[in-house]
Amino acid sequence: MRIFIEDIEINYIEEGKGEAVLILHGWGANINTVIPIVNFLKPYFKVYALDLPGFGESEEPKEVFNSKDYARVVKGFLDAMKVKKVILIGHSFGGKISILLGSSYPEMVDKIVLIDSAGLIPKRSLNYYLKVYSFKTLKFLYRTIFFWMNNKEKMDGFYKKFGSQDYQDADGIMRKILVKVVNEDLYPILKDVKSPTLLIWGDEDTATPLYMGKIMEQEIPDSGLVILKGTGHYSYLDDFNRFATILKAFLLPKD
Repeated sequence: MRIFIEDIEINYIEEGKGEAVLILHGWGANINTVIPIVNFLKPYFKVYALDLPGFGESEEPKEVFNSKDYARVVKGFLDAMKVKKVILIGHSFGGKISILLGSSYPEMVDKIVLIDSAGLIPKRSLNYYLKVYSFKTLKFLYRTIFFWMNNKEKMDGFYKKFGSQDYQDADGIMRKILVKVVNEDLYPILKDVKSPTLLIWGDEDTATPLYMGKIMEQEIPDSGLVILKGTGHYSYLDDFNRFATILKAFLLPKD
C-alpha cells in the first residue's frame, strides 16, 4: 500500500487486528527484512511495517534528513493511520527512530523493542581516526585531480574502493543523509524514554556492538537486555526461534 507523508510516497503493509505494532527496519534494509516479525505478530496485533524514506519502494527525502526528520515522518504515518497508542519494534536505525519517538511522545508509545539498535557514537580507536583522515585526504586529492574532467566514474570508483559498505551502497542524497545520521548521539535522551523497553542484542554484533546495548540498559529507566549468543547485527534473523519466544513473553500476557 502507498501513502504520502510530507509529500514523500511511503510504501507500507498492514496486517492483523488489535493493538497497533509498528516495525521499523535498519539502514539499507526494507520491509522484507522484517517480514518474519510481521508474520509472527499478526495473529495477535495489527502490525504495520513501512519502507523508510529512501529505502525499499519508498521515495527518497527531498532534502538531507537527520534522524529527527525520519522520526517526524514516522509520527506522521502513525497519525495518518489514526494510531493513538503503539508498540514500537526497531532494528538498528529503526531502533534509533524508536528511541526518538519514545522520548518525544511517551503518551503514545506503549512498549519498545530495540534490536541491535543504533543511536550511540561508537568508541573510536586511533586506527579509526587515521583511516578517516586518510579517506578525507584521498577524497580531496581525487576531487582535485578529476574535477576539471567532471569524471563521476572516477569518484564512484573511489567510494567503492575506500568508503564503508554503507557509504558505498548509498548514493546521491542518501549518502549525505548517512553521513549526517551516523554522527548523531542519542545518549542524552535515553533517560527520557519512559516506556517499558526490551533490548535484544547479538553478542557478535560488530555494527552496533553489545556494549551499546549495555549502556542503553543502564540509561533507559524501565529496560532489560537479552543477549542472543552466537548472533550478529541481525540477531533476530540469526536465531529467530529464540527471538520470537522472548518477544512473545514481553508483548503478550501470560496464559
